Amino acid sequence: MPIIIKSAKDIEFMRKACLITAGARTIAREGIAAGVTTHELDREIRKYIVKNGAYPTFYKYAGFPGNACISINDEVIHGIPGPRVIRDGDIVSVDVGARINGFTGDCAGTYPCGEVTPEAKDLIAVTRQSFFEGIKFARAGYRVSDIGHAIQQYVESHGYSVVRSYVGHGVGAELHEDPEVPNYGEPGHGPRLTKGMTLAIEPMVNAGAYDIRVLDNDWTVVTADGSLSAHYENTVLITDGEPEILTTAEDI
Repeated sequence: MPIIIKSAKDIEFMRKACLITAGARTIAREGIAAGVTTHELDREIRKYIVKNGAYPTFYKYAGFPGNACISINDEVIHGIPGPRVIRDGDIVSVDVGARINGFTGDCAGTYPCGEVTPEAKDLIAVTRQSFFEGIKFARAGYRVSDIGHAIQQYVESHGYSVVRSYVGHGVGAELHEDPEVPNYGEPGHGPRLTKGMTLAIEPMVNAGAYDIRVLDNDWTVVTADGSLSAHYENTVLITDGEPEILTTAEDI
């Protein structure tokens, strides 16, 4: 599939979808509390998206049963919302998308529930900052791998590892478009970045090794060694200057 360069009108549609998507992530962050189930959190996410005239992108996407992916502790991505109760000390990753006017936004974040360990706090902070290290190279003229190289260098300098089996991607009329955006690798490879590209850049970082496995539900990805994992993602527009974060960045 060719890389789709967005028109000015496309970008305006993307802005609206991404604004709602970012708002849904905020609703999720504010709703994380001990005693809340992941189903209850998922329900509030859906309610917010629908109230704003959009549709939860992830719902029934390739058969996914939830409105958002909610992953806890050693769950890397694709956690299915259900009866699991969030407990004090957990770290909770929420990945969400909202679709409106034929376009979708995509973003994620990992948040603490109550008091978490110093390691968990550091993992969340490093994962988030690795995104910002990566987008220093999300500029016209650089190559896709320049983003991932910067992410990997930052993450590994803090003693953590970058998940290899799942990567970022283009996003727009479809949730997953070309190009793939790995969070690792050597610089100077892959497509050259061009004004009008919209990318979902999403470091997934493990406290232990980068190896993962998929649970029997065929969705939920966990760390192979049981270590904690964190996730941070925004939809980013390549411009003729600084990259624009369409889903707006959040503080931890």
